[in-house]
Amino acid sequence: MSVASRSDPVAVELARRIVSFEVDRISEQAIESSRLAILDTVGVTLAGVNEASVRKLMAAIGVSGESGPASILGTRLRATLLDAAMVNSTASHALDYDDFSQPMGGHQSVPLVCSLLALAEQEARSGLDLIRAYVIGIETEIRVARSVNFHHYDKGWHPTATIGIFGTVAACGYLLSLSQAQMATALAIATSMASGIKANFGTMVKPLHVGQCARNGLLAVLLAREGFDANTTAFEHKQGFFNVFNGTGNFNPDRIFEDWADPLEVLGEQMGLKQFPSCGSAIPAVTMMLQLRKEEAFSLEDVQAIEILLHKRRLVHTDDPDPGTPMAAKFSAQYAVCRALVSQAVRIADFEGDAFHDPEVRAMMARSTTRAHPDMADDSPNQFGAEVRVTLVNGTVLSRKVDNLPGRGIHYPMTPAELWDKYSDCAQVSLPSACVKASFDRLLGLEKLRDIRELTALLRP
Repeated sequence: MSVASRSDPVAVELARRIVSFEVDRISEQAIESSRLAILDTVGVTLAGVNEASVRKLMAAIGVSGESGPASILGTRLRATLLDAAMVNSTASHALDYDDFSQPMGGHQSVPLVCSLLALAEQEARSGLDLIRAYVIGIETEIRVARSVNFHHYDKGWHPTATIGIFGTVAACGYLLSLSQAQMATALAIATSMASGIKANFGTMVKPLHVGQCARNGLLAVLLAREGFDANTTAFEHKQGFFNVFNGTGNFNPDRIFEDWADPLEVLGEQMGLKQFPSCGSAIPAVTMMLQLRKEEAFSLEDVQAIEILLHKRRLVHTDDPDPGTPMAAKFSAQYAVCRALVSQAVRIADFEGDAFHDPEVRAMMARSTTRAHPDMADDSPNQFGAEVRVTLVNGTVLSRKVDNLPGRGIHYPMTPAELWDKYSDCAQVSLPSACVKASFDRLLGLEKLRDIRELTALLRP
């Protein structure tokens, strides 16, 4: 179907798919994949809640009390649904340590998890309810992404927010059992609330995009439930989402509906968890440097030059030879790769305080160059490839290359020990040790929880 021949508006057809979603299509593997993504997102939220961006946001909107239907994770604070969704979702992206997806061109879980947790906490819903809503949210946002990417991404929009909002609407609307008409209206409302530009990457505004996305998506759902109206042709209208955000000829709505949920997007191999707290675009190169450092015998004094080769699309926001803040360091491929070389690890602490000024790392950065890999085509389906080359003073060139590594996912899963290492490292920032272990165990059995409040009670120190 094309825009011209479609009998129903895009929002109406999409709403039909969402509200009629057959939950028995969610396999055990899909449940496991979703559970791990939710666990990972909760962990990075607990790590991010004390970041300056989150503290300043809470001060600005007046979140300071212990009453309200929803928890501010990692604190004793409570707030309204909308404020909790905004604060927690900002925290979930504050460290840029959350999972990411190639088709989406961004981070698939953070637009969904914290808004769903707030809603499920208020409504006393089960863990399985939350997982089902998450699956539907992922399906929706990545299908919309397929209809507009990569023109949308290259133009400068931040897809985590501009596309993620439709996942928020689908997930939260499904959890609240919106009717088809209400869901279509909520999606149409969301077209006017989608926002976020990549010019603000490397600043506090980037995680705020996610908080705003989660709040706005949930607000769109609540408005639709109250009978608010909107133009359900807001996607395909001549001044609607597709034409305004992408421009004529740069989108294909048919891709939203082709083979809908077959297979489920949540089982896609082009998405994965982050093992390191830096921009996902740099992670393949970080992984290759760690591999090279582990497998080759050389000292830092032996290093004459370092070459970092990434897919062209990954370089636009990671080619930063001199990051000036801890947040900017997360978006510097040079810093992340040279930190891996020097420390043989990349941890949260490496992006805190003055760590990015480490003289040993800076010395390696001064010897590094970054460029697009000549063997990685612009239109390749695999756009998370990387190669690192280290030239030693004796002329020896050591290298490691990976063709595609979009995080740790189905094709390359994190071990139970790696999952625990990341979660505990993150959660201990704001929770006592007893709550860290107990919440981890609850999350591992999320689909068995009858009431999500059994989990959220453990996420408040």
